[in-house]
Amino acid sequence: ETGELQGALSIGASTGPGAHLVPLLLCEFQREHPALRVSLSISDTYAVIEDVAKRELELGVVGALRRHRSLEFTPIALDEIVLAVPPGHRFADQAVTLDALREEPHIVMQEGAGVRQVIEDELRRAGLRLQAELDPKLELGLQESVKSAVAAGYGIAFISRTAIDGELAAGQLASARVEGFDPRRQIYLVRARGRAATRAVEAFLEFARGRLSAQA
Repeated sequence: ETGELQGALSIGASTGPGAHLVPLLLCEFQREHPALRVSLSISDTYAVIEDVAKRELELGVVGALRRHRSLEFTPIALDEIVLAVPPGHRFADQAVTLDALREEPHIVMQEGAGVRQVIEDELRRAGLRLQAELDPKLELGLQESVKSAVAAGYGIAFISRTAIDGELAAGQLASARVEGFDPRRQIYLVRARGRAATRAVEAFLEFARGRLSAQA
C-alpha cells in the first residue's frame, strides 16, 4: 500500500503513563498501521528524559517536567495524584489534614519518579520537605511495588489516580485527599530539539493528540 508506515517506532514512558495510557495508544496506533513495529520501554521519568536527550529514544512520555536545553516538552494530558490507602483505612474516602498525614507510615517511590517530584514540589510550595514532614521509611521503586505494599497494609502513598483505577473499582485500594493539596500533573511528550522526526513519530504524535483531545 502506497504511503503505508513501515519500520519501527521506539518510545519510552515513565511508569504512570506507561501503565495504561501509552500502551493502549500504541496498540490502537499499531492496529491502524500493521506493517509498523512498535516497542515501548518503561523506566522512571529521569531515565526516559535522559534516553531521549541521548537520542536513544525517538520519543518519551513522562509525568514531570525537567528543564533540559536540548529537549522540548509538549503537554498532552492531565493526571490526578491521590493518596492511596488500604481498604477500610480510617482515611478511606476522606479529606485529611497534613497533621493527620504525619501519623501514618508513608511509602514513596524512588528518586526520579514523576509522582514523587510532583509531591515534593507541592510540599515545597507550602514551605515543607518530604523527608522532614512525612518521614518515609519505605522507598519501593515505582508504582507497581508501591501499590502492592499499600494494598497489603504496610503504609499509604501518593500515586497516580489512573494507575489505581482498577484496584479502586475492585475494592483492593481506597483513596483520600489532603486538605490544601491539589497534586495534579501534566503528562508530556518529550522530543530531542532539532531532531528530524520520522514519519512514524509524526503520525503517532498526530494520532495521540487527536485521541487525547477527544477524551478531554
